Amino acid sequence: MSTASVVQQNRDYTLTSWSAQGSWNPIVFDHAEGVYLWDSEGKRYIDWSAQLVNVNIGHSHPHVVKAIQDQVAKLTYVQPSHATEVRGRLGEMIAEVTPGDLTKTFFTLGGADAIENAMKIARLYTGKDKILTRYKSYHGGTFAAATAGGDPRRLGIEPGVPWIVRLPDPYAYRSPIYSGRTQEEGDLIVAELIEEIVLQEGPKQCAAILLEGYSGSSGIMQPSAVFWSRIQEIVNRYDMVLIVDEVMSGWGRTGEWFGIEHYADVKPDILVTAKGLTSGYVPLGATVVTDKIAAFFNDHVLQGGLTYSAHTLACAAAIANIEVYRSENLIERSRELGKVLRRGLMDLAEKHPVIGDVRGTGLHQVIELVKNRTTREPLSPFNAPFTEPMQKINKTFKEHGLSTLVRWNYVFSTPPLIITEEQIQEGLAILDAALEQADPYYQG
Repeated sequence: MSTASVVQQNRDYTLTSWSAQGSWNPIVFDHAEGVYLWDSEGKRYIDWSAQLVNVNIGHSHPHVVKAIQDQVAKLTYVQPSHATEVRGRLGEMIAEVTPGDLTKTFFTLGGADAIENAMKIARLYTGKDKILTRYKSYHGGTFAAATAGGDPRRLGIEPGVPWIVRLPDPYAYRSPIYSGRTQEEGDLIVAELIEEIVLQEGPKQCAAILLEGYSGSSGIMQPSAVFWSRIQEIVNRYDMVLIVDEVMSGWGRTGEWFGIEHYADVKPDILVTAKGLTSGYVPLGATVVTDKIAAFFNDHVLQGGLTYSAHTLACAAAIANIEVYRSENLIERSRELGKVLRRGLMDLAEKHPVIGDVRGTGLHQVIELVKNRTTREPLSPFNAPFTEPMQKINKTFKEHGLSTLVRWNYVFSTPPLIITEEQIQEGLAILDAALEQADPYYQG
């Protein structure tokens, strides 16, 4: 079948997400290996975003492929009220690598329903209703998860569930709270405002604060340790649960097993993860809770269930992924190669005035593009169609064979953790060429 026929068949019989269907003109990808993908015409692309920041171990890793094949031949599915060897082993492995007292896992199909169940568990456990979340956050596309996220993708379901409360963001680059202040000073003010919101909403009604361990698709905007220390104090003081969303920032993405581990004093009560848990080979999400929360459900019914919870193929894929993280030292690799990536992005910022800010750590980085570094006017407006310079950037990416995540005026650099220094330079060179298309639009 020709490439055009495949595109037309996809357009005729399937719907795509977050897009007007009439404007959908996708690349047809045929196969992938390592950090590269090939389209149906044979053109190679470097996967600069690990697809949706989930293919952490790279494409077609033989150890994971074999684990899935072996499990298919043995047992593909049993209902989740039954036990399997891979389910128990994976739960144990997750307990080994997650921080603090997180010990028991409820398995889901992905990040969104893991968030849904985390919020449900927090409400059941505390007997309270309200979940407090940031405006500039994203927690998934299902009904309650989309309400929890402040990202504009919530607009299709508003008003959504009634028990979400919005919080200000520690967005040092743009928030007026930080004007004339250091990052730490601004972070402390934001945290104080969050405590004030808890008091106004009523601590006896506030079940949990839900935050990304390390910010993701909303722009990788991350606070300092002083912010997280105050958040921990707030949840302790008002008998709330701290839910940490590690769907994107988990599994070595930031140079630690989980993004929250950059903050030593923080102890999540519930940790939510997916994406790099299986690197996208088979869908799987996980809601991980502490001993204390797990003990509550020894005598109280966990009101939740999914047909495909703890699916054997997904569990086998996740076990193999964790083995790859360990055997290939991918957590440490992300930390060290993240320094190489950061130096390269900073060099680009020296060359291209349209780069207003560079944020992130490990292999989890973003550049924010602006028309003017003084005014910080974005090169493409928030929650609006791409402007001409962003269209040219995307066109250059495609022409030069780079696949990455671009949102508004953000360009993400979040490649698979197996990437080499040489491949990082390859990606940076394509970024350089694309930014040359945008520089003429700079108005400084």
